[in-house]
Amino acid sequence: MCTRAPCPDALGIARFSTTQPGSRRCPVGANAEIGAVLRGARCARRLTQAQVGEACGYSASAVSRIESGKLRVDYASLMRFAAFLQIAPQQLCASSVPGMTNVATVAGGWSDEEDAVRRRELLTGAVAAAATAVAGAGPAAAAAAPVDLEVSLFRLPEAAPVPLPRLVGQVAAARGDYCATQYTRLGQVLPALIAAAEATRDVSKGRARDEAHLALARAYVLAAELATKQHSDASWVAADRALSAARSSGIPVAVGEASRQLAIAMRRSGRSAAAVRLLTKEAADLDPNHDQTAAVRTTLLLTGAYSAATGTDRSTALSLMEEAGQEADRRPAVPGLFTVEATRTQVDAYRISVLNALGTPDEGVDIAARLDVDRMPTAERRARAWTDIARMWNALGDAPQTFAALQRVEQEAPQEVRRPALRALIAGLLYGTNRVEGVREFAARTGALVS
Repeated sequence: MCTRAPCPDALGIARFSTTQPGSRRCPVGANAEIGAVLRGARCARRLTQAQVGEACGYSASAVSRIESGKLRVDYASLMRFAAFLQIAPQQLCASSVPGMTNVATVAGGWSDEEDAVRRRELLTGAVAAAATAVAGAGPAAAAAAPVDLEVSLFRLPEAAPVPLPRLVGQVAAARGDYCATQYTRLGQVLPALIAAAEATRDVSKGRARDEAHLALARAYVLAAELATKQHSDASWVAADRALSAARSSGIPVAVGEASRQLAIAMRRSGRSAAAVRLLTKEAADLDPNHDQTAAVRTTLLLTGAYSAATGTDRSTALSLMEEAGQEADRRPAVPGLFTVEATRTQVDAYRISVLNALGTPDEGVDIAARLDVDRMPTAERRARAWTDIARMWNALGDAPQTFAALQRVEQEAPQEVRRPALRALIAGLLYGTNRVEGVREFAARTGALVS
């Protein structure tokens, strides 16, 4: 058993002394060290957290917590991770975890002097593995290395208030990065932008405070959007903070934007029905006779339809799609939400994704044939539409059409095609039974090729 007597080692990492026979020290950072090794091995093999979790009996969010040291796993589970990721058991520093000293015994055990050295090697090796994984995918993939939003949102930098017009302009520029799929740059600027928005809000009064709350809400909306792209649990944090700021602003559009992000986080955690309830309630609260709020209502209905589809509720999904289509036809020129427009083209793109989720991709073929993706105003939306088309063809077993759609995703948004979900789709083509010329080079370029 570890006694609660922390002391720093040569690296400045706190650790505990032990009262077990053999008098070995048990580092309090052991979970984080094990997580770092698991993350490094996963990245080196170009696997997503969802893929690892499915193989080892965990959800993607649980794998994320394990890798960040926030969730401890038992010996049997850890050995499943080791076997799947091809990690030698002794590399996991298992002897530092209570109840797992048998691994160290098999490996021959470490002396106290070796303990600190091993920790250095484990941490350095994990970082190197991750770096090699990114570098091996080429310069473009290295440029798309994700920012750890979960850490950033809980450790915002110090920031001073800025003039409100400048803050609004900075949020607009960040939105531009998102719409242009410049995710790396967006992740780099968001923490400072959020911190500046909070500082500005804190010193503002009256109408200026409402506008600062709006800017803060939209900065958090972008953080939630980016976290969703990265399959990060930070989407929950960002969406919740966005909704709090939006409600404080008193601006219905902002509340709709933030509610959509919270519903997406719910849906991704398996709570599709709850997401639908939230979205339909927020949509009902919006004025259908005002163009802007009605357009926001349309986009909430679209997200609700997809959420219902992921929960296999076909009747609700199709009903919400029909309602959204009618709204879009009445107001074809209104932009809608901060990051999603309310147009007939957008409705058709959503319909394809809904039909995919319902398991009837064949019903989307005619829609895809008439869909004019080029009419969509942002690279992010065009890339998303081509992604849904790629998923449709993949579900129908048409590898050449799937590959053609994925190539269009890359043309529109190089960083989008390197998202974990897209890399998994590319890997499916690469290792599938139907060979398509050019897929291997595409997989290598986008980081989906496992070496």
